[in-house]
Amino acid sequence: MTLPADPTLDEIRAALAPAIAANAAFDGWKAPARDLAADALGLDRDIAATALPDAIAMIDAWFAHVDRAMLNGLSPEKLAAMKIRARITALVEARLDLLAPHREALRRALAILALPQNAARGARLGWRAADAMWRAAGDTATDYNHYTKRAMLGAVYAATITVLLDDDSMGQADTRAFLARRIDGIMRFEKAKAQFLARASHRPSLTRFIGRLRYPAV
Repeated sequence: MTLPADPTLDEIRAALAPAIAANAAFDGWKAPARDLAADALGLDRDIAATALPDAIAMIDAWFAHVDRAMLNGLSPEKLAAMKIRARITALVEARLDLLAPHREALRRALAILALPQNAARGARLGWRAADAMWRAAGDTATDYNHYTKRAMLGAVYAATITVLLDDDSMGQADTRAFLARRIDGIMRFEKAKAQFLARASHRPSLTRFIGRLRYPAV
């Protein structure tokens, strides 16, 4: 990525993130990885340190880069032509394709996020990824479904990443098969939930019944 003449900090972060990830496999999510990325971009190292001062900031920026790259690779028109299950599968697989070449950097990033002091930040990054995928898939839920969908997909995504880290199969076939089974579980749950809610909407309301006893119609 080429930086503009007078880049903002956000533009600097976006440019540095993938280059740092490429270096993090060898240097970890530390200053040397950031410095090498800055050198490659012709950017002053002190400015790079201001934009991404620590490991968490670097990892956050990389995951944001993955979010953007995922969306750039799957246009809204392409996703709209798919059924919902195919959309979610395509979005997660797009992320896997982006992460697979950087598995050691990913492994190191997850180890940092797993530290007690970083657990909350790691959870937020996982939620952000799940939210980006559901939004791209066309989900507009604002009730509790908004939260249950993202919680389930976040759990599936996290488990799939764990499989990816040690997957030596051709084209990550084992990871993709694992993902397909987990997404099938999500779809079954969503179908069962929809059926339950449909049945519940036709049941008599105890609250309304008691209200009518207390305040009978005149």
